[in-house]
Amino acid sequence: MITVFGSLNADLVCPVEHLPAPGETVTGPGYSVVPGGKGANQALAAALAGAPVRFVGAVGRDGFREPALSSLKTGGVDLSALADSDRQTACAFIGVDPKGENQIIVASGANLDARAAQLEGLSLGAGDLLLLQMEVTPAENWRAVEIAKAAGARVVLNLAPAGVVPPPVLQQVDVLIVNETEASQLAAQLGLPETAPEQIAARLAADFVRCCIVTLGAAGVAAFGTGGTHRLPALAVEVVDTTAAGDAFVGGFAAALHRGAPMDAALAQGIVAGGLACRKLGAQSSLPTAAEIAETLTRYRA
Repeated sequence: MITVFGSLNADLVCPVEHLPAPGETVTGPGYSVVPGGKGANQALAAALAGAPVRFVGAVGRDGFREPALSSLKTGGVDLSALADSDRQTACAFIGVDPKGENQIIVASGANLDARAAQLEGLSLGAGDLLLLQMEVTPAENWRAVEIAKAAGARVVLNLAPAGVVPPPVLQQVDVLIVNETEASQLAAQLGLPETAPEQIAARLAADFVRCCIVTLGAAGVAAFGTGGTHRLPALAVEVVDTTAAGDAFVGGFAAALHRGAPMDAALAQGIVAGGLACRKLGAQSSLPTAAEIAETLTRYRA
């Protein structure tokens, strides 16, 4: 089982001609309300890729509750450990330009009430994987790591959005996933001299985590540590919206890792899932199915 402890949002997505500069107002023709949040996105991505997934987090009792939960329910994600919150359901406000680039503001709301204690009654074990992001209270994330490691489960931490991670926590992480910006910010936090993303990832794998994966946008991904060193190219696609690309990569990768795939195969599945998610507008609405991933993997590996 993959257990995702993380965030759950309703995303308000608006297409714009260009992303606003500071102090600038831009307008769009309309907006759509779609389910999102890094935790929920990654949970659904892993489930659609074929893994058994349980989501642990918190949601409000307001009108955004059902829109935020809808795709997780239809995707077969176990929501039995979801907590109710007196805060509003978290919302993200997303502008997307014609090139698929975006700007995002998140109102955390109920995500601030997600508690690691929700994991304590679950049957975590050696065959399980705990997947974390950085959109819930950091202290709860770090407590979740302790609970998972005590139960013998593996921990995958996606450091998104970037934040401070105590070194003792990093040393308990099995797989750390960062993009170029997150890698640089973590290196600065830790006082590392490396500045290039791949060098940072290699240093993190050598001194802190068992494996570090750095996503490099159009240049693909690189992984260091357990399982050796791997560099894989990106999937060539026509980009419509990059909002869920990173989450699709993480979910697809986690699903492959959970089923026992070697690192290079897990990375390839993540890359394909992330690339396919760029073809459509929105977060969870753009996530690919296992069949779509399998078909594209064949071409990607050719």
